Amino acid sequence: GPYYWTFQISHSNKTTLSFVNAWIWLIGNWTITLSVNFGFASMLAATISIYHPTWSASNWQLLLIFYAVCLTSLVICIFANDHLPLVDTLCASWTLLTILIILIALSVTADAGRHSPSYTLSHYDKSFAGWGNFTFFIGLLPAAYTFSGIGMITSMAEECADPEVKVPRAIALSVPVGGMAGLFFIIPICATLPPLQDIITAPAGQALPYILARVMGSPAGGLGLISLVLVITVFCSISITVAASRATWAVARDDAVPLARLWARIDERWGVPIWALGLLTGIQMLLGLINLGS
Repeated sequence: GPYYWTFQISHSNKTTLSFVNAWIWLIGNWTITLSVNFGFASMLAATISIYHPTWSASNWQLLLIFYAVCLTSLVICIFANDHLPLVDTLCASWTLLTILIILIALSVTADAGRHSPSYTLSHYDKSFAGWGNFTFFIGLLPAAYTFSGIGMITSMAEECADPEVKVPRAIALSVPVGGMAGLFFIIPICATLPPLQDIITAPAGQALPYILARVMGSPAGGLGLISLVLVITVFCSISITVAASRATWAVARDDAVPLARLWARIDERWGVPIWALGLLTGIQMLLGLINLGS
């Protein structure tokens, strides 16, 4: 009687919520991967522009660099799947080394001058952005990366030994470890920033390569530091592509996307969801076309 219908309605609501949540999660995984890979392409173009000031990437050139990044990540994720744990270990070690090198190099050189602790930790200037009081939205992007990274850990649960222990541990540790690493990275940059009005005109709209070159006092010095960051971004591109492909596969396996059986296939030779990887890469490449008209 009423208990049966109450159960049916409750079950239907849970199914609807699960479907909506799955699609929000899936679109978030796709777009955050797009953001990382397109950001990597932009940073690479900006680095080249600093070292070769006469060259500036056009929209279609930047699009081709972005396509190269997407395809490179795709190939690595397919053919080097067995080596991905080693990639993660190398990424962690390289990140720690990069943070220490940048911290020391910027703190010692500071060619663009030094700022007071109050400026470093609390200065907020919205006069150059053109968005008035809405400029705080820009500062939400690092937080979005942080929380998406925490969530994407769950995508790898089925490929992790002892997931009931290691996945919660990874989620919990990512907060303090990432927070401390972020502080050691950003505080030296904020303490040695060149003038903000110069930063907003940086090549390709990428601040970091310009800041490092100015603070180090030469394009070569900036190139040395930004190269370390670019290697980290390569690792990040690979890791986030893997996680997003697993999210795509998981939603397809639950028959929640069109052509679900296709995207849920696992290649027997390589042991990876090649079709889900292909879908993820194709969606990124299509969305990258926006840059041609924007």
